[in-house]
Amino acid sequence: MDERRTVKVSKYLSKHLRHQPERIGLILDEGGWVEIDTLITAAAAHGFRFTREELDHVVASNDKKRFAIEGTRIRASQGHSIDVDLGLPPATPPQYLYHGTVAPHLEAIRREGLRPMNRHDVHLSANRETATRVGSRRGRPVVLSVDAGAMHRDGHVFHLSANGVWLAKAVPPEYLRFPESR
Repeated sequence: MDERRTVKVSKYLSKHLRHQPERIGLILDEGGWVEIDTLITAAAAHGFRFTREELDHVVASNDKKRFAIEGTRIRASQGHSIDVDLGLPPATPPQYLYHGTVAPHLEAIRREGLRPMNRHDVHLSANRETATRVGSRRGRPVVLSVDAGAMHRDGHVFHLSANGVWLAKAVPPEYLRFPESR
């Protein structure tokens, strides 16, 4: 499977498993799962054909592990804008987590902290490198440090997704450390 095809299938899966399943007639269960055969049939009925082998390749080769397969079902690992319960237990975060963003967002983040925007949770990374990659999708990245240890001690709940993304409902500004201005 060539790289362009892999990316197209991955983006299609993200759109319909995280944001708009109804657009192709999918009904996800409360955990975000759908039968793989149902997904493949619905996609084909809406003009986007892929095989089970292509699907398996996309899931296995995705470096961010965006999707999970369990038996005959598939779901997105995190990042939903639709209502799903991933069933993730609370988890104790490391002392620091990181969030990649871009400079135009910093003023609002200083005032309001990190908010989930159109997602269910704020996504945080366990290392600066991943946060840098995330931030670079929207321009020149700025990496914020999150005092996750203090947040956790203060009663904020964290979850760890199957693909290693840390999730929190919000990050108040007092737990954020901003890089020095240059």
